[in-house]
Amino acid sequence: METLLLVLDLVGTFVFALSGATAGVKSRLDLYGVLVLSYAAGNAGGITRDLLIGALPPAAISDWRYLAVSLLAGIVTFWRPSFIDRLRSPVLLFDAAGLGLFAVSGTQKALAFGLHPVMAALLGMLTGIGGGMTRDVLLAEIPIVLRADLYAVAALAGAAVVVIGAALHLPSTAVTIAGAVLCFGLRFMAIRRGWHLPVAGEPEQSATPACPQKDRKDDGAGRL
Repeated sequence: METLLLVLDLVGTFVFALSGATAGVKSRLDLYGVLVLSYAAGNAGGITRDLLIGALPPAAISDWRYLAVSLLAGIVTFWRPSFIDRLRSPVLLFDAAGLGLFAVSGTQKALAFGLHPVMAALLGMLTGIGGGMTRDVLLAEIPIVLRADLYAVAALAGAAVVVIGAALHLPSTAVTIAGAVLCFGLRFMAIRRGWHLPVAGEPEQSATPACPQKDRKDDGAGRL
């Protein structure tokens, strides 16, 4: 399980770092800006998770491999953006893949630290959405999780699969893969089919007409 968590964390870090670096290239940042964005997007969710469960220091800070895969993703994206652009909507696809990987790895690590299953699922969701939120905030954009697309819901669905599988004592590897695939599938279909949650509408304006003024007559003394 420890090896599985490490592999999922590193793969998720790399994929989210790709999404951050790709967004940085599209925003025409310099090399330093792209690398900063790739590291932030790849590790913000994991750092938040480790701080909340007491896994100190966070793995993204204490383990050089997290920095290495983040910088690798940023450099590849910066120098070979045409390779990344071959995919349709690359930022969203990489983001969907990272979302699924981090949601299940965050849930598994929370369960390994003895958290209640419900809280473990919520923490898995937070792990998944943390990197994307940080990326969007650094680019001065409204985070995807706050928009209408299925984002946090997809992460929560993948985390729920892991929690249910653990409760039923199913093989952890199969459950983890199933949760990641479900999360990615929901997010991908939301992108392709336009699935979304209800959107808040504009406040309705009052349709009541203003009260007409009563006719007033001159009383002959210049007063109305």
